[in-house]
Amino acid sequence: MHVRRVELTDFRSYERVAVDFDPGTAVLVGQNGMGKTNLVEALGYVATLDSHRVATDAPLVRAGASSAVIRCEIVHDGRELLVELEIVPGRANRARLNRSPVRRSREVLGALRMVLFAPEDLELVRGDPGERRRYLDDLLVARQPRFAGVRADYDRVVKQRNALLRTAYLTRKVGGTRGQDLSTLAVWDQHLAQHGAELLAGRLDLVAALGPHLTKAYDAVAAGRSTASIAYTSRLGESLAADRPQLEQALLASLAERRQNEIERGVTLVGPHRDDLSLTLGELPAKGYASHGESWSFALALRLAAYDLLRADGIEPVLVLDDVFAELDSGRRERLAALVSDATQLLVTCAVPEDVPAALRGIRYDVGAGTVARG
Repeated sequence: MHVRRVELTDFRSYERVAVDFDPGTAVLVGQNGMGKTNLVEALGYVATLDSHRVATDAPLVRAGASSAVIRCEIVHDGRELLVELEIVPGRANRARLNRSPVRRSREVLGALRMVLFAPEDLELVRGDPGERRRYLDDLLVARQPRFAGVRADYDRVVKQRNALLRTAYLTRKVGGTRGQDLSTLAVWDQHLAQHGAELLAGRLDLVAALGPHLTKAYDAVAAGRSTASIAYTSRLGESLAADRPQLEQALLASLAERRQNEIERGVTLVGPHRDDLSLTLGELPAKGYASHGESWSFALALRLAAYDLLRADGIEPVLVLDDVFAELDSGRRERLAALVSDATQLLVTCAVPEDVPAALRGIRYDVGAGTVARG
């Protein structure tokens, strides 16, 4: 799989730009703030319908414009795909696949499989559980695009259930009754258990498959200085099996057990949205104990593990290294270059070309203020 062409209209700093790529390595060179990351962020949006930098779509639209458009031509096993996305803040985005409108934007997921490593990924190690849940779910969708629907259904149920609990909580605070407000809670419990069990089973299978790749990737990046491992952490307990019926029953039982706590707090306390991915370095948790260099290596290993897992599945994703080499010492740079030099398509961004190992200095693109020129 490779990206052949990307066109942006009113996306971030670009009023209009078109860039053609070949398979192999491309190096985007430019000073900070010139738009290198904006370009790969657009590709990431095609792959995930999300930005790795911001939580909402509004910052993606160029100042003064009402919408942004991304057009991406992808070649996969000789088959050509055209994905077109119109980003309209505050409204549902519109999408077309091979010039035909799709009913839901998420129907284009899977057209472009991409693994992107960026400085923000340090939050995978040091940040909140939400960062790690997002990492798992994005990879889950990359492997099996149908999980985009599972994820959306689960998020919808949690939102509706939270609204019901919040209403009951506020009613009780002002001295009202809550029986009527909670009359449909049991129905939402069933929906949460059903969709939650499917999402949880997918995550558990994913972590089991990802673990060996993570250990191998960290060993390669850090030159065997320690052993990295991951485990799924759920409030349902340890050693969970990826058995949907069992998980559904466990979720229902936990919801019943926590019912009074949820009513008192006005929020859903049970489900995959409360889980985490445990990262361990040697015998200690990476968060709080890993040094800056170890944290960088762990974050990089998580992305490399995702890349290797997709390749093991028969998927050859596009790999993007966004401003990565400036953060690595010379040893890690060379080891990383050796790990990714055979990628079908590798996109690298940098401010200083000399930071990129010689083995990865492919076709150069000079990025200026709103322009991209092939060298």
